[in-house]
Amino acid sequence: MISEHDEADQFIMALLRAFADAVLIGAGTFRKAQGGFWYPESVFPKAAASFAELRAALGSRPHPLLVVVTASGNIDTSQPALRDCLVITTSEGEARLRGALPSETELAVLGSGRIDCHKLLEFLHARGILAILTEGGPTLVGELLNENLINELFLTLSPHLFGRRSGDGRKSLVSGVDLGGRALSLSSVRRRESYLYLRYRINEPKR
Repeated sequence: MISEHDEADQFIMALLRAFADAVLIGAGTFRKAQGGFWYPESVFPKAAASFAELRAALGSRPHPLLVVVTASGNIDTSQPALRDCLVITTSEGEARLRGALPSETELAVLGSGRIDCHKLLEFLHARGILAILTEGGPTLVGELLNENLINELFLTLSPHLFGRRSGDGRKSLVSGVDLGGRALSLSSVRRRESYLYLRYRINEPKR
């Protein structure tokens, strides 16, 4: 989650986007964006020129491709981010989205009922999209983790405490699956004041 007040956290998020071929998000995250873009400079504008130089040096497209996953097709088709976007849906979602998306949006259909995460990543890899950054939401992240399809986790530990009330609508990092205490291995840790920036390798689940 991007901190609204911590500059270093915003820079890390921007840097991850700058290295990514694509940013992968679920429909719920997209619906909450309210006109946002998933570009590096969107969260850290002061380094926009440096991010552009980095992507050029990597031989990457000017911005990471936004990939939105929606089984139902229930998304706001007027969002400007769709103009440079790949929407992955089901045959049911296609019926809702066909003809409603901007002409620049690419629409891909992967089966019906639900989207298989293995097939989703195979589809992206076949297009040469290899460095994939997922920014949620918790349902999509949960499915990817449950299928052991995420290699690393970047987590910021913020020095703020929040409670939770029953039915308040707040969601955790993962929703919808029980990962059974999946083990993580700490790859690196950085500190700025009381913030900790953690990078974990996600271990293979025990058989």
